Amino acid sequence: MSDTIARLAAAASSSPWGPANGPSRLEDFTDFGTNPGALRAHVHVPAQLQPGASLVVVLHGCTQTAAGYDQASGWSDLADQQGFALLYPEQSRANNANGCFNWFEPADAARNRGEALSIRQMITSAVERLSLDPTRIFITGLSAGGAMAATMLAAYPEIFAGGAIIAGLPHGAANGMVQAFDRMRGHGLPTPARLQELLLAASDHRGPWPRIAVWHGSADRTVSADNATAIVAQWRSVHGLTDKPTAVDLVGQVPRRMWQGPDGRVLVEEYIVPGMAHGTPLKTSGTDAYGSSAPFMLDVGISSTLHIAAFWGLAEAAAERGAPAAAPARGEHVPARVEPRRLHGQRVAPDGARAPAGVGKVIEDALRAAGLMK
Repeated sequence: MSDTIARLAAAASSSPWGPANGPSRLEDFTDFGTNPGALRAHVHVPAQLQPGASLVVVLHGCTQTAAGYDQASGWSDLADQQGFALLYPEQSRANNANGCFNWFEPADAARNRGEALSIRQMITSAVERLSLDPTRIFITGLSAGGAMAATMLAAYPEIFAGGAIIAGLPHGAANGMVQAFDRMRGHGLPTPARLQELLLAASDHRGPWPRIAVWHGSADRTVSADNATAIVAQWRSVHGLTDKPTAVDLVGQVPRRMWQGPDGRVLVEEYIVPGMAHGTPLKTSGTDAYGSSAPFMLDVGISSTLHIAAFWGLAEAAAERGAPAAAPARGEHVPARVEPRRLHGQRVAPDGARAPAGVGKVIEDALRAAGLMK
């Protein structure tokens, strides 16, 4: 845990709060509701936006801003080309010293509460004011933003057609800051059965469910790739999919696993980028290039922005997106996959129950000293 704290503290001190390069392409979006989570909001509206267009909600990671994430990810460029609107919720340092969405706090990460409700209010207002299609709403996020995207998909599944979680964690994985750091390292993650319980308990919705894309780096030392396995397990369950993928292929040099529904439509897909650390995968030159490199925005030769939009039907990627391979035979090894460690499936006592007295306070003091906790 001390290693994780040190890395995030260093990022907080070195990463600027502001646009990555040049002026922001986002506009302030205000008066969207009661805003119980005290978040800011920004939008990007293409000049030729048509009534009934789609909406993509984008959640930045820790130490980032909405404008900086937009510039580095290339979402506004793609939105201009494809004609969809963007909504960027933004965290404030008053809420979280490191600029992280509070995905681990029950007061902020549940239906009709705190930050989750603020984001829901932003979406409702944006759809109404921009005359968007309420059946074509999508959400994505990086790291803490990815974890909050997972919570939004769980808490309000009826409003989303699809989601994409980048280097994030499954909904309900942690309850409090100390547990959050444990889960980030892949320790004590809920069992697949418990993950489904947490998802079903987040709302009264019982389907249909949003389509989910999961992106993670195999060398991520900030948020273990075990979390990608857990996210896939959480969403496979509610979609009624088996644990084995129905198809695998390579997108460029990146392995992709897919779980298809009865009609052949991919409902869950997973990319584990070989050798990638913690961040959003980018391609910044050549065909299908979007965005620019920045802290936690990593040029690894594949644009997650473009491929996520293509998965949702909002764009079309170039020919590097391979055709689905044949489904593996029963018992056959699935190739082209950098496997994180499997979920151990062991239930553990709450952190406070199994930690020596006083350890929680020591950890909290360290987090405050690093500027990661109020």
